[in-house]
Amino acid sequence: MRKLSSIFLVGLCLGAIGAVVVTASHGMAAPRPIAVAEAVTSESDVPATAAPANATSTSTPASTQTPTPSAAPAEPEIGAGVDAAKLDKLVPGGSVSAVVFDRQRDATTVSVHADHGYTSASLVKLLIALSVLDSGGPTAQVQRMLSRSDDDLASEFWSTYGGPAIVVRWAKKIGLTGTRPPADPGRWGDTRITAKDMVRIYQYLLGHAPGAILNALRDATERGSDGFRQYFGIPDAAAGRPWAVKQGWSCCRPARTLHTTGVVGDDDRYIVVVLTEHPSSVDYATGSRRVTAVVSALLG
Repeated sequence: MRKLSSIFLVGLCLGAIGAVVVTASHGMAAPRPIAVAEAVTSESDVPATAAPANATSTSTPASTQTPTPSAAPAEPEIGAGVDAAKLDKLVPGGSVSAVVFDRQRDATTVSVHADHGYTSASLVKLLIALSVLDSGGPTAQVQRMLSRSDDDLASEFWSTYGGPAIVVRWAKKIGLTGTRPPADPGRWGDTRITAKDMVRIYQYLLGHAPGAILNALRDATERGSDGFRQYFGIPDAAAGRPWAVKQGWSCCRPARTLHTTGVVGDDDRYIVVVLTEHPSSVDYATGSRRVTAVVSALLG
């Protein structure tokens, strides 16, 4: 009986201890995991490229955005925004054609009345020069004919190297669709041309012609052999850009003609052709200023 009572008492004690343990374990809350975001107390604690783990907003704080590389601004195209109406206003009472070809982009950036026909005046000297040099003629005299726009040399070469056949031959070779020899075979300045064809002539000069021709155009003198100031148009409007030009002027069959053509920019990037006719009542000085205004509009 005493032994049984001892066992009973021990059991009671153990049961009480177990109850205390069980009660204590149910009364303590289990540790709650702390979210990473809750540990962040300021934006300075977040790596520059990390976003908060519990962000609910779709916007990203400015300090956590990944910078987007900015594209280099595109170089503005010469002639951008120029149209026929704008150029026509610069030659009141007359006509104007203009083409700008960007050799770097291999694209025409301006084309205004590109197929309109004009008398060439001295621009035909480019085709005369090609014929003379192709036949082994005198380089120095060809360069003088071009740089000083020497009419006497042009007439001599025209007679010696084929006359109207010069125009026919080179129009076929280069692919000139609007260029025709003069109706009067002796009047080389009455050769018919277009702005589009003049661009093709320059493309040929730049790619295939002897360097002596372009060198002469780079050395164009301010005054032609007849005393006419031939820096109107491209030279006056180039604003420090390198240029090479062949100019043309004549009067009056029946209009006053003033043309400026050539290449402008580093590496002869742009071919620029502006052909104009003015009423004969417009003097050369006024016409020259108008042509320069057209080129200024093209070059910007």
